[in-house]
Amino acid sequence: MVEKGALMGESERGAATREHILATATAMFGEAGYRGASLRDIAARCGLTHPGLLYHFPTKAGLLEAVLQRRDQDDTERAGTNERGLAALNALVGVARKNSGTRGLVELFATLSAEATAPDHPAHAYFVARYERVVREITEHFVELVEDGEARPGLDPQAAGRQWVALMDGLQIQWLLNPETDMAAVLKAHLDAQLA
Repeated sequence: MVEKGALMGESERGAATREHILATATAMFGEAGYRGASLRDIAARCGLTHPGLLYHFPTKAGLLEAVLQRRDQDDTERAGTNERGLAALNALVGVARKNSGTRGLVELFATLSAEATAPDHPAHAYFVARYERVVREITEHFVELVEDGEARPGLDPQAAGRQWVALMDGLQIQWLLNPETDMAAVLKAHLDAQLA
């Protein structure tokens, strides 16, 4: 009979291995894109056999989905979900500030979002849905800014939401090319220009 402690040890080792695989895949997808990083290469960098990696993630698309879900979870935790209006937008400025410490995740997002414009890419539907959700959420924060009387006169929340997302994504590319780019400062200046 196997002791409970032995099972917990195996479970903890399995979770640690999964986390290691996710971190490695995040870096490799960011460096080479989804199509350029093979499961065998990811397994080798992890110090695993190909079948060992497949035990945890049976498909490359499944691994990509897990990496993207993990990135979304990290972003949600950094942004805080209980804020509204100006506080929520300022929290997003904070996310940009924290992103400057996570180059691998920023590379991953930039690489995969461009790659996923191809309809046959495994992350295409994910990115279509993600952009719809993000634009909708940020637009709602600008609606709240108007409702709270904090927006400049004539602010169009829908246009402001799309502009915000475009600015964040464009700043990430600029920052990847030149790390001196202060993403948070530019976003904060843009936000201040939207205020009454």
